[in-house]
Amino acid sequence: MNNADWLQFYLVTHDKLRDILSPSDPITCPAQLWKIGPKLVPFCMATAIYYAVFIPNDEPSTFAMVLKCLPVLSLIFFVLSHGISFGQEHAYSRRVLFGLTFSMFGDAFLIYKEAFVHGVAAFAIAHILYISAFGFSPLKPAIGGILGGVAFVGYYFAAPFRNGPLVYIIPMYIILLTVMCWRAIARVQFFEELWTWTKLCSSVGGIVFVISDTVLGVNRFLVPVPYHQAIIMTTYYFAQLMISLSVVDSAKLSALEKERECTAPHKETDKAVEGKVGAEVTDAKKQV
Repeated sequence: MNNADWLQFYLVTHDKLRDILSPSDPITCPAQLWKIGPKLVPFCMATAIYYAVFIPNDEPSTFAMVLKCLPVLSLIFFVLSHGISFGQEHAYSRRVLFGLTFSMFGDAFLIYKEAFVHGVAAFAIAHILYISAFGFSPLKPAIGGILGGVAFVGYYFAAPFRNGPLVYIIPMYIILLTVMCWRAIARVQFFEELWTWTKLCSSVGGIVFVISDTVLGVNRFLVPVPYHQAIIMTTYYFAQLMISLSVVDSAKLSALEKERECTAPHKETDKAVEGKVGAEVTDAKKQV
């Protein structure tokens, strides 16, 4: 990069950071966190209760299942508190809401070892819903390729330890988990007009979800991980929290994206007209 490129990069970065930190911007300003903080109190309390009681995984019970599901249930109500409808403006929130719901079912199933396959299936559906929410635009195939390579290495080491239905279920789950993480990361466009802190939250959530499931897989199929339950649940709850936070401005962002799509054809038409006029002026000058 030459000096002009570095200067342009600095100016764009400076303007973007100014927009992000500006309290006058209702979409990109992290000051919204102060407003949504009270809505996260139930999640914090439910998580604190889970760790205060902390029933080990080898002691399954209905009470343990309820404690484990409460934090995600509180996030479901958090999403609902930001509005929900069957309209297009809440399509993102609906998919995240159903993703959290199936995640909660997965939490309940995984309490019991004999229901492990059912739990994996529930989380697989949750990832499909998250992928649907995150979308495939922009595509960013390079990120997908890197994550796919890492996932293949993980699958290669875990393959010898699978048996029964897991032979087919685990590879499918790894693919869905990887795609979910890819789409979450691809949402972040730091230098685009509609960059938001909530998109960054979903990106972090996708990455941490992979970390949580990786620790779970290593502990189950490879070697015991010290304090695995605490590590898995801490990263898992944090991932779900980050994904849930991404719904805060989803309705407004959907409206802005729709508005941009409507105005884009007009801008292209204006540019075409300007180009045509410019060409005519150039031809006239040549004739003179």
